[in-house]
Amino acid sequence: MADVKNAPNGLKPPGNTSDLAIAAAVIAVVMMLVIPLPTILLDTLMAMNLLLSLMILLLVLYTKKATDFSSFPTVLLIVTIFGLALNVSSTRLILTKGQQFDGRMIRAFASFVVGSAGTDGLVVGFIIFIVIIAVQAIVITKGSTRTSEVAARFRLDAMPGKQMAIEAEFNSGSISEEELIARKAELQHEVDFYGAMDGASKFISGNVVVGILITAVNILGGIIVGVALHGENITAAMANYITFSIGDGLLSQVPSLLVSTAMGIIVTRSASDNTFGEDLKRQFSQDAKIYAIGAAVLMGFALLPGFPWYVLVPMALLVGLYAFLLRRKKKLAFEETVSKKAGEAKPKDDAAEMSPIVPLDPISLELGYGLIPLVDRDKGAELLERIQRIRRESALDLGLVIPRIRIIDNMRLEPSEYCIKIKGVDVGRGKIRMGHYLCINPGGIKDELPGEKTRDPAFGLPALWVRDEKRDEAERAGYTVVDPPSIIATHLTEIIKHHAAEILGRQETRGILDELAKTYPAVVEEAQKSLGLGDIQKVIQNLLREQVSIRNMTAILEALADYGSVTKETQFLTEKARQALSRQLCLQYADDEKVLHVLTIDPSLEQKIIDSEVKTAAGSISALDPPVQKEWIKGLSRAIAAVQEQGWLPVILCSEAARSLVKYSTARELPELVVLSVPEMVNDVTIESVGEIRLEAAAA
Repeated sequence: MADVKNAPNGLKPPGNTSDLAIAAAVIAVVMMLVIPLPTILLDTLMAMNLLLSLMILLLVLYTKKATDFSSFPTVLLIVTIFGLALNVSSTRLILTKGQQFDGRMIRAFASFVVGSAGTDGLVVGFIIFIVIIAVQAIVITKGSTRTSEVAARFRLDAMPGKQMAIEAEFNSGSISEEELIARKAELQHEVDFYGAMDGASKFISGNVVVGILITAVNILGGIIVGVALHGENITAAMANYITFSIGDGLLSQVPSLLVSTAMGIIVTRSASDNTFGEDLKRQFSQDAKIYAIGAAVLMGFALLPGFPWYVLVPMALLVGLYAFLLRRKKKLAFEETVSKKAGEAKPKDDAAEMSPIVPLDPISLELGYGLIPLVDRDKGAELLERIQRIRRESALDLGLVIPRIRIIDNMRLEPSEYCIKIKGVDVGRGKIRMGHYLCINPGGIKDELPGEKTRDPAFGLPALWVRDEKRDEAERAGYTVVDPPSIIATHLTEIIKHHAAEILGRQETRGILDELAKTYPAVVEEAQKSLGLGDIQKVIQNLLREQVSIRNMTAILEALADYGSVTKETQFLTEKARQALSRQLCLQYADDEKVLHVLTIDPSLEQKIIDSEVKTAAGSISALDPPVQKEWIKGLSRAIAAVQEQGWLPVILCSEAARSLVKYSTARELPELVVLSVPEMVNDVTIESVGEIRLEAAAA
């Protein structure tokens, strides 16, 4: 047992049942060439050969890709040898037993083909046998062999180009290293398969020639043995041995014909995601006109004298009926599509943009049917204008052009409910009371208004739903009054800000670089020399994750070009990109007088945060002990509250080494916290410290 457990990777312990069975079967097939078989075993093996060939043909028909049946060349060799071994065994029994030969399979095939007794049956049976051999040798086998040769040569010639295309996709960041290895292995597997098929096709052509030779030997040898050794009458000997030879030849050539057909099908199949039958069904039902024309031609032949109208007319009617049904099916499908598009176009700002729900839309807004008036052009479509404004503002604020927001009416939602999804995932939802206004207390208002209590879906603030006639009263009382389109628009804006990094994919990154390359080609080219598309995307995502605008992509790419040759660590490159945007960051959080009010961190606490750094596959993270983490958040919350009481935006200023760790350690409890580093400060912005963050115990 210890030897089995410690076996090297990739090696299997002996005793695999399937491997042993295959080995025994191959050895048995080879031994059949020299060992005589009893008649009943010969019948059994011939039936198995026929069944195996049929199963191979069916397996090929139901296989979607040729390489899914990669063992076909080897199976072809084994089946061919098996058939030849049966030929040799049957020849031995026929020549040995003569008239007393009792092979039921061969006798059945012979009587089925020869039919009537006497010379006529023998001549007809022999002619049919020759025709079958000619069809297999000249048409099927020769065509399959030529197709295999051409397919193998073309795939081998195209292999370097395909490999270069796969490597180009990897270098651009479109695929991962695992996908690169898998696709190269699949390409090599395909070339090896068609190369093996080129050689395996020669087995079938050789098998046909040997089949003809064995049949001729059976006839001539049988007559000689029957007359000379068994003392049979020459006429009786010819009748017996020709009959047996025809039956034996057909019984060996029919399986060979099935395998040849399977080989021709598998090498002529084009790349498809469906089986052969599914492809035929789809491709033969594309146009009803061809069946209508076919029915008309059949009807025309039926009207001509001498043609069997009783066959052609029913056939023409059946084909015409199918053409009618197919045409009606296409018409109903077209009308359903048009109806669906017309129904979906109403709540859209662009009729061509509306389509059935696609789970992987970059961003989508789903509405209950009670909210459809908000996007109905006949009723003002107030929300559509807000959404267009949101996209423009996001492009200006974040530098990210938001993809078109797909608006869909979803019957599964409650009538007054809406849902915002990013790439098919629910990221926010809320309920709207049509005909009501949302009144939010900004703080300090003591007058209570009658209304339904709720919460603002964008920020979670306590609010009230009040009717239209109470709007003026709420505004006079100091409430922030928001109409339904503004509620959804505000919520959508906040979703975009917080999930901009998820919206930015590789394709969007490629679009940004391609557009920038039109005016700054040198910057884009130098940045991509050392960094792949995925590396650049991750840095931009990190910036968007902290709501840093990426409008100045030139500065970001220049920073990446400067440091990309040094390291590909995403966090380090992100910090350098932030420092390239230092003036933008300082002015983003400074007041009108260019004063930046910051909170600093006690040096000993900052060192603890730096020492807690743990490197993971996703980058460095802070792993403070739970008690220290708890005290750190308490001290931070207390300092932030003090700053907010003075009306300032809380901003943490720390060293470059600690910045990303501080942000990570506070992301869960204080996701909106702004953390800047010392290298991100600029000279013309005044830095004013308004407090120092200490641990709760140290502060006490």
